[in-house]
Amino acid sequence: MQLLKNRLPEWVHDWLEIIIPGVQILLIVLAAWLLQRVLRRLVRRASLHYQVPDELVVPMNGLIRWTIVAGAGLLVLERMGVSATVLWTAFTGFATVGAVAFFAAWSVLSNLFCALLIFTVRPFRVGDYIEVLDTAEKPGAKGRVVDINLLYTTLEDHGATEDHAAWLQIPNALVFQRVVRRFRGVPPPPAQPMAAAPAESAAAVPAPATPSPFSTP
Repeated sequence: MQLLKNRLPEWVHDWLEIIIPGVQILLIVLAAWLLQRVLRRLVRRASLHYQVPDELVVPMNGLIRWTIVAGAGLLVLERMGVSATVLWTAFTGFATVGAVAFFAAWSVLSNLFCALLIFTVRPFRVGDYIEVLDTAEKPGAKGRVVDINLLYTTLEDHGATEDHAAWLQIPNALVFQRVVRRFRGVPPPPAQPMAAAPAESAAAVPAPATPSPFSTP
């Protein structure tokens, strides 16, 4: 710093305290922008190579963007003279609020995590016929998978008709808590109707009268 002052004219010395932090802030913003572009490009190439759906790529890009923005913001505040103690206090406060929000939204986050598992493990795909069972013996929700998003797996109800179409939205977390029966490529067999009870005769045939021993001829 002293060497730089010796090489610059004296009228510039008063502006160095503003110019140097400004240049550092510009470099931080430029580095954050370049890092975000590189990471987004890597994510896009990985998604094309591993056939990751767009429903998963979009939140990943959002997470990368906000992480880089938060890190660059902290560095900019530090260059502007904000003390590290204040930054650490603010960070711990935000972390506490984030932990509370995490536990409050646990059901939503569990569905998001299970959506990631469905997209990567592929227990079933769109177009498959599945049945979500409580146990292997009891019947459950059955239908064709028509959509898989970050919260729900949507089934076209197997028992619905064309006039009364119905869809079943099953939370993704429920898929990993139940037994899933998968019918690959073919619809499940129709349920066997229960045998109807034999219809009773319209007119009951009276039983033959038995003569009483006390009746008189």
